[in-house]
Amino acid sequence: MSTNRLVSGLEFLAATPLLWLSATLGAYLAAVAINERCKRMPLLNPTLLAIAFVVAILTLTGTSYKRYFDGAQFVHFLLGPAIVAMAVPLYRHTELIRKSAGALLSGLAIGSVTAILSSVLLTRGLAGSRELWLSMAPKSATAAISMAISGKIGGLPALTAVLTIFTGITGACLAGYVLRVAGVKEWHARGFAMGLSSHGIATARAFQENEIAGTFAGLAMALNGLATAALVPLLIKLIDGLG
Repeated sequence: MSTNRLVSGLEFLAATPLLWLSATLGAYLAAVAINERCKRMPLLNPTLLAIAFVVAILTLTGTSYKRYFDGAQFVHFLLGPAIVAMAVPLYRHTELIRKSAGALLSGLAIGSVTAILSSVLLTRGLAGSRELWLSMAPKSATAAISMAISGKIGGLPALTAVLTIFTGITGACLAGYVLRVAGVKEWHARGFAMGLSSHGIATARAFQENEIAGTFAGLAMALNGLATAALVPLLIKLIDGLG
C-alpha cells in the first residue's frame, strides 16, 4: 500500500507545474555554477549545459516534452519581458549607437545576407533537399521569427527551431574565440557580431563578457530579425531564378 501511495504521489508531483519549473531553474543554476567554477569557459555555456541536464531528466523519467512544457512554460513567458528589458542598456548607450550607425547598418546588411546565403548554398552544394535548405535559410534570426519565415517559404519550422538553437549555442561557445583570432577587440563590434549571427543565446553570453557587448548584441538580434524576414524571400526567389 505504501508503495502504491508513493507511486501515486510521484505521478501527482510529475503532473504539477511546480516540478518542471523547479527542475528547469535547478538545471540552469547548476549549469551556471559549473560555468562559474570553470572561469566562465565559453564551451561550458550555461544554456547548453542546462539543456543537456533537462534532456537527461526527461529521458530518464520517460516524460514527454508536452508534459514538461506545460509545467515550465512560465519560463517561456518570461522571454517577452526579458527582451523588453534590453531597452534599458540600449538607452544607456544611445550616443555610442548613433556614432556607430553607419558601420552597424553596413555590418547588418553584409552579415544578414552572408548568414542566409552561406547556409543555403552550402546545403544545396551538398545535395541537400529543398526543404532542408529552406529550413536552414532563416536560422540566424530568433526562433520565433525563423520558424515563422520557414513556414512561409516552405521549410520545416520544427527543423528550423532545432537549427536556430544549434546556431545560437555554437555562436555562444565559439564566437569569442573566433573574434579573438580575427583581431576584433572593440566591445560594440564583438557584441554586434555575436547577436547578428547567433541571436539570443549569444546575446546572453555577450552580456556576461561586457555590458556594451551585450547591448550591441541585443540590437543586432532585433535588427537581424527584421532583415532576415525581409531578405529571405527575396534571396530564395533570386536563387530559384538562377536555377
